[in-house]
Amino acid sequence: MNDAFWNKWLKTALTFGGGAVLLILLMFLHINQGSVDLSWRVVWDALVAPEDIIEHHTVRYLRLPRAVMGILAGGSLAVSGVILQTITKNPLASASTLGIHSGTYFAVVVSAIFLPASLPLQGLFAAFFGGLFTALLVYGLAGGASANPVRMVLAGMVVTIMFSSFTSVLQIFYENETAGLFLWGAGTLVQNDWSGVQFSMPLILTGMVVTFLLAKQLDIFRMGEDVAASLGQQVGRIRMIALLAAVLLTAVTVSVVGPIGFVGLIAPHLIKLLGFRNHFALVTASFIWGANVLLGADVLARWVDPSFSELPVGAITALIGAPWLIWLVLRNRSRQYGEKNTAMIAGSVRLPFQGGWFIAILAMLLVFAIVVGAATGNSGIQLTQSFSAVFDGGQEFLRNMIFQLRIPRLLVAALSGGLLAVSGFVFQGVLRNPLADPSVIGITSGAGVGALLVIFSAFSATFIPLGAFLGALAAFLVVMGLSYRANFQPSLLALLGIGVSAFGSAIIQIVVVQADMAVASALTWLSGSTYAKSWEALLYYLLGPMLVLVPILYLQIRNLNVLSLGDETAKGLGMKVSRTRFYMALIASLLAAASVSAVGTISFVGLLAPHAARILLGSGHKHLLPASALIGAILLVIADILSRTLLVPKEIPSGILVALIGAPYFLWLMYRSSHAKKA
Repeated sequence: MNDAFWNKWLKTALTFGGGAVLLILLMFLHINQGSVDLSWRVVWDALVAPEDIIEHHTVRYLRLPRAVMGILAGGSLAVSGVILQTITKNPLASASTLGIHSGTYFAVVVSAIFLPASLPLQGLFAAFFGGLFTALLVYGLAGGASANPVRMVLAGMVVTIMFSSFTSVLQIFYENETAGLFLWGAGTLVQNDWSGVQFSMPLILTGMVVTFLLAKQLDIFRMGEDVAASLGQQVGRIRMIALLAAVLLTAVTVSVVGPIGFVGLIAPHLIKLLGFRNHFALVTASFIWGANVLLGADVLARWVDPSFSELPVGAITALIGAPWLIWLVLRNRSRQYGEKNTAMIAGSVRLPFQGGWFIAILAMLLVFAIVVGAATGNSGIQLTQSFSAVFDGGQEFLRNMIFQLRIPRLLVAALSGGLLAVSGFVFQGVLRNPLADPSVIGITSGAGVGALLVIFSAFSATFIPLGAFLGALAAFLVVMGLSYRANFQPSLLALLGIGVSAFGSAIIQIVVVQADMAVASALTWLSGSTYAKSWEALLYYLLGPMLVLVPILYLQIRNLNVLSLGDETAKGLGMKVSRTRFYMALIASLLAAASVSAVGTISFVGLLAPHAARILLGSGHKHLLPASALIGAILLVIADILSRTLLVPKEIPSGILVALIGAPYFLWLMYRSSHAKKA
C-alpha cells in the first residue's frame, strides 16, 4: 500500500513538478536564443530589474512575448486535443488530424483577402467559424458518434486536401495580399510585442475555465454515451459545449501563431501513458507538457538554424508528431484500428450497353477532349482555324503552337491522369479502402520532398522529375517497411501513409521557407500543373510505365478481386496475401511516381476515377481498370483545358481544379455512406 502511494506521489510530482521545472528551463533557454548573444545575467536582470537599455528591451518586448506565446499556444493545443479525443472517442483526434487547422487557415486567408483589415477580431472570428465548420463537417461525414478512428482520420485527410487546395488558389492569385501568410501558415511563434499575448490570454483562459467546469462530465462521458445518459447527463449539449471550447482554444492559437500541428496529439498521450485518466489532472498536465513540446520545438528550430531565418515551428512539431502518430498506430494496432471497416457505398448506375461499348465511348470522349484542347487558346475554341493550320497548311504559328505546346501538354495530362487513376484503383483494391490513393499513402508528399530538395540544392531543373521519382519511391518503401510490422492490415496502411505524408509535408514547408522560394511558384508545382509540358516529359517519364506496368496490372486483376474478399478468404484460395499486396502496391507507386515526376503532386484523380468507374460498371467488372484509366485521363485533360482558359491570361494549376471537382464528390460519398450504415 505504501509503495503504491509513493509511486503515485512520485509520478504526480514528476508530471506536474518536473514538467513545470522543465518549462521554466526551456523558457530561459528560449529567451537566451537570438541573433544577438545575451548573457544569463543580462536576461535575469531584464526580468527582475529592468532598465532602459537595448538589451533589456530586447528581452522584455521581443523574446519574452514569444516565449509566453509559445506556452499559451502549446498548452491550448494540448487541451484542445484532450477534449477532441474524449468527445470523438478517437485516440488519434487532434486539430491537425481532424482537418480543423486546414479549415481555420483557409478562413483566415479568406478574411485577409476579402474583409477589411479594420474589422475588430477579424482573424479570430474567421479562424473560429472556419474551425467549427471543419470540425462539424469531419465529425458528421465520418459517421458522428458511431465513427471509428480510421474513418475519422481519413475524413480529416480528405477535408484537409480540399481546404489546402482552396487556400493554394487564393495564395497563387492573391500573392501580394497573402505574402506574409506562408510562414504563418507553417506555424511560427514570432512576436514583435505583447499584443498577441494580450489578445489571446483572456480567450484562452475562458476556454480553460469552460474545460475545467466540464471535467467531471467528461470523465463520465469517457465511459460511454449510454452510461452518461443513464446518469442524467445531456450528452449532446456536453459534446457541443466541449467542441466549442476545443475550437475556441484552437482558433485563438491559429489566429496568432498559425496552424501548428500534432501538439494536441503528443502531449495528451504522454500524460495518458503515465496513467492519468481524470480530466482535471489530464487537462492540467497536458497544458504543461503541451507548452513544453511547443517551446522545446521552437528552441530546437532555432538551434538547428543558427541564422535565425525563422524555421517554421509548425514544421518541427510535425517532424516530431508524425513519427509519434506512426508509433501510436503501431502500438495499438490490434486493439483499436486493425479490424475496423472503412468501406463506403458508391452506388451504381445501370448502363444501357455492355462494358466494351463503354470503354469505346470513353476512348472517343478522350480523343474529342484532346482535339478540343488542341484547338483552344487564349481566344477561345478555334476549331476551324486549327483544322486549317494542321491539314491545309494554314497559319504556321498556330500549327507550331498546336504541335509544340498544346498537344504535348494534353498528352502529358492524359497519361498522367491515367496513371494516377490506375494507381488509385490498385491502392483501393490492395488496401480495401475506397479513400486510398497516392496522396493518402504518402507517395505525392514524398515526391514533393524529392523535387524541392533538388531545387534547394541548386541542381539543374532537368533533375527535378528524377528527384520527385526517388522521393516517391522512398516514401513507399518507408510505408511498406512500417506496414510489414502490421501484417499489411489495410486500415493501418492508410494511417501509416498519413503519418508519412505529414512528415513529408513538414519537410516541404521547411525547404520552401529556407530556400526563400517565391511562394506562388512553389505552390504551383506542389499543386500539380501541366503548364509548359513538352514531348520530353511524355517520352521520358510517362510512356514507358503506361506501356509496361499497366498491362502487368491488367494481367493481375484477378488478384485484386480475390483481395477484395478479405485476407482469410484469399489465403484459403492459396494466395500469399502480404507478398501480393506488396508487389501490387509497388507497381502502383511506380505509376504514381512517374505521374508526379511529370506534372507534380495532383490529388483526387486516383480517388475520383476508380469510383466513377465502379458506379458505372459495378464493383467486379472486368473493364474497371481501363475504364478508370480513361476517366482519369479525361478528367485531367479537361482540367488542363480549363486551367488555361478560365482566367486568361492567368493559369490555374490543374491539380487544384481536380481537387475542386473531386472534393465535393467525396464529401457527398462519405455523407451518403455514413447515413446508409445508420439506416
